[in-house]
Formats: sequence, C-alpha cells, structure tokens
Amino acid sequence: MKLNLAKNTKLLIAEDQVLAKSHMHYALQQLGFKNMDYVDRPSSALSAMQQHDYDAIICSYSLRSEQGGYFLLEQLTHEKALPLTSAFIFTSADTSTEVVHAIIELQPDEFIAKPFSVNELDKRLSRVLSRKKALKNVYRFMDSDDHERALAEVEHFLVQPENADHYPLAFKIKGDLLLLTERFQQAVAFYESIINVQEFNWAKLGIAIALLALNELDDAEREIIQLAMRPDSALNAYDLLAQVQIKRSEFDDALESTHLACDISPRNIARHQQALNLARITHDYESQFNSARKMVRYAKGSIHDKPEVYLTAARAGVDFAMTSEPEHVHSIIKQSNEYLRQLKQAHPKASLSDELAVIEARIHYLKDDTLKAQTLLSEFYTDHSEQHSTEALLDRAKALHEVGMKKESLQILDAIADKQTQSVGEVDLMQTYLKQERAEKKAISLSPKVLNNTAVAQYKKGNLEQSYNIFAQAFRVMPKNPSIALNYLQAILRARKANTALLPNTRQAIKNCREILESAALTSDQQTRYDSVKQILSNA
Repeated sequence: MKLNLAKNTKLLIAEDQVLAKSHMHYALQQLGFKNMDYVDRPSSALSAMQQHDYDAIICSYSLRSEQGGYFLLEQLTHEKALPLTSAFIFTSADTSTEVVHAIIELQPDEFIAKPFSVNELDKRLSRVLSRKKALKNVYRFMDSDDHERALAEVEHFLVQPENADHYPLAFKIKGDLLLLTERFQQAVAFYESIINVQEFNWAKLGIAIALLALNELDDAEREIIQLAMRPDSALNAYDLLAQVQIKRSEFDDALESTHLACDISPRNIARHQQALNLARITHDYESQFNSARKMVRYAKGSIHDKPEVYLTAARAGVDFAMTSEPEHVHSIIKQSNEYLRQLKQAHPKASLSDELAVIEARIHYLKDDTLKAQTLLSEFYTDHSEQHSTEALLDRAKALHEVGMKKESLQILDAIADKQTQSVGEVDLMQTYLKQERAEKKAISLSPKVLNNTAVAQYKKGNLEQSYNIFAQAFRVMPKNPSIALNYLQAILRARKANTALLPNTRQAIKNCREILESAALTSDQQTRYDSVKQILSNA
C-alpha cells in the first residue's frame, strides 16, 4: 500500500463482530490508514455517509443488527446515495454460491472472503483505491449523468500511457457508456475490437446487449447461448435470453430462462417478479405462486419488504387454488392466509382494508360461500380511484368475475387499461397480461373453478357441443392442468365423431394437450384414458 494513498483515504467500516472489527482495525493500521470511522448497523452507516464523504466503505455482508450489509448496499444503490467515486467493499465468511451471486448482482467494487490476511487486504484495497483515484473524473461525470462528457473523458484517459494499468476497466466503462448513450452499432464494433485482442466475457455480453437493442434477435441469441455455457456468464446470459424470448412473445421459453436465472441467484426480487408475470401470461398458476412465495422469502431483510409482496403471495395462492383440484384447495388457502398473517405482523400499520376484503371475498368464493363474497365486494366495486394500485384493481376485477359480476369486472379492467402508459417498441409484460385478462374475462363468463365441473356435467348429460365449448374455454385459462387437457382431448374426439363443428385451432389444441399429458404424472385411471385417446389419434 502506498503510504500517501492510505494517509489520504477516509474509510467507513461497518462491522458488528468484535473479533472481526479488531482484526480489521489492526490490518488497516498496519497498512498506514489513519482516518477510519466504525459503525455496527446499516442505519448508522447511512447516517455517517450523510455527514461525511468516504473514499471507501468496507462492510460485513452478515451484519446481524437490523437488515444486514446486503440491505445497506441495496439501499444506497436504490437512493443513488453512493457515488461512483467511492468504493464499496463487502467482506463475508459465507462464500456459498447463493451469497456470492447475491453480492455480484449488487456490483460492489470488491468482495473479500473472511478470514483474510493483511497482505490480501493490502492487495485488494490498493487495487480498488488506485483505480477510483485514476478514474475519478470519469466517475464524476457519470455520477452527474453526463454520459457524453464521461465518454470524452474516458477516451482521453485511454490515450495516456501512464494509465495502462487501468486500461481494461476503462475499456469496459467505455463500452457501458456507448450502450448508455444508445450508440449500439458503435458498441458492437468496439466490443468486437476488444474480443479480437482478448475474449473478455463483459465484451461478449456487451455485444449481445447491443444486438438485442438493435432487434437483431437471431444474432443476439447466438452470442447469448455461447455465454450460457460458461459458469461465470450464465446468469447474465439467461437474463438476456429471456429478453430475446419476450421480444418474440415466446413466453413459456422466457419463463424457463428466467427460472434458470432465479435458481442461480435467488435474491433478485425483480427477476422473481418477471417470472411471476410470465407465469401469469402462460397460465402457470403453480409457478406464479412459487415465484410469489420466493419474493416474500427473499424480500425479508431487503428494501423490498413491503406490504405488496405479501399481498402478491396471497393473491397468487388464491389464483392457484382457483385452478387446482378440489383436494388441494384447502392447503393452498391455508398458505394464502399465512401470508396475510405475516403481512399484519410485519406491517401492522399498513392501511389495506379494501385489498384484504377482496382476498377474503375470493377465499369465501373458493369455500362455496358466494353470497358472502358478493356482500364483501358490493360495497366498493365501482371505485376505480387512482389511490388503488393496478394489482389491487386487477384482483378486484377477478373477484367480481368469479361471483358472476362480469359487467363490473370489465369496467375495472377498462379503467386499468386507461391508466396504463403505452411502451413503444418493447413488450410490457404487465400490459400483455392485462390485455389477455380482459379478452378472457370478456369471452368466458364462468370462473376457472366452475368451468371444468360444468363441462364434465354437460358431457355426462350428452350435451356434446356445449361440453366441448366449455372444455375449450377451460383449457384456454388452465392449459397446464393435465385433468382438463385429458377431458378436452376426449371431448374433441367425441365431437369429431359426432361431426360437431370444431374450433379453428383444434389441431394445435390437440398438440398442446398431448404435450401437457406426456410430461405430467398421471393417475392410473388417467393413463388408461390417455392410452385409449392416443390409440384413437394414431388410427385417425
């Protein structure tokens, strides 16, 4: 460590373990640091940073007081309270894959595994502080969102031979700035010139991002698939692959890619939200519920621990129960109620009476108490006020449709559509879902809970055409349900035998039903029925 560098550096250390703090203090003194402040909790760190400018923050990931080190950097990033001119360094004794990926996604300047030696700390700190000092002018322009001047400054930096040690980072910053200033063609050429010298993963990712922005999807996908095969770039690759698939409206594939990314780094709430939205579009109610549950789990101890996360889990549970087999409904309702209990415990002062009443109404409907559900809903269903979130209004529209108030449900969906701002050139998952919901609610009068039972009853009575049409509606809103897929297949075959007019998409529907049934765990009775259906189809 250069003595002048250490002497002129002001540090903030966030550590709450006595031995770790003592070791850190000793190591920093050995390296020549004199100006050091210590805190033991995130709130104290935030307060200290409001009062002083620090060159670096060294923070323990596993702070036990309050929300922890993860929360601190998350909060600083969210509030844009950490200038790029200041370094943020995580320390952690936990080097599990989940923790490492969580830290990487927050993009600190350095990560040091505990325990560390004085020499290790010297090497890491020297590297971080020297590059912050060398690139301070670039970072200042970036902090003020003056990307054009930052780009000019980094170009100037790259022609100074004395900066050679920092050229790799400066090249990466230049690429980032080309993307930020939407110079996508120039970015592709720049990244390719870098790769011709050395195959940096960040340059390959940059090419994929630029091609994606240019809507050159096939070329972007080829780059991304290569990156997905590398452990150190797989996470970013799956995120980008999902974006390609969303642009193509390949929502099932996008959901699978998003799940793969979630498995690698499960603490990213925005990614779980994307998975939830994709699951809603694809009518994968179980996946929707699982994503919502993970959002609750990983929101705890983060800036995302808000009432809406618990409401989302409870609502997703109700959606799942609405489409599940009767023997599973009670267990799912119980889980939804548990999230409501956790909500009241975590946020006792939250004013959510309307939102909770709607969920309560939907649960009453699931318990076949439609009158109670209607009573709860009748008091406020016409209120489309701006004070209600889109999710709250959407849940209300679902509840009204379920109890037979279709007109009022569509009025709310229309009101939501009027509130939405149209995105240009991008696929907005929420807008896609809302459009789909309105089309389905308009075309289908029965709730998911009632559709299959009604179709089966009509089928048994010999009302062939009616049962076939209802099964088609049921499969439209529950395409992942093997029981409905099997019933629909049998209804199609019986309708075909009776020369009943079939829907235009029947061939695709047969294919979709078979795909679900081939991958499902069927009961022995269902397997026997499906084997019979396959025999008929093979002879057709």
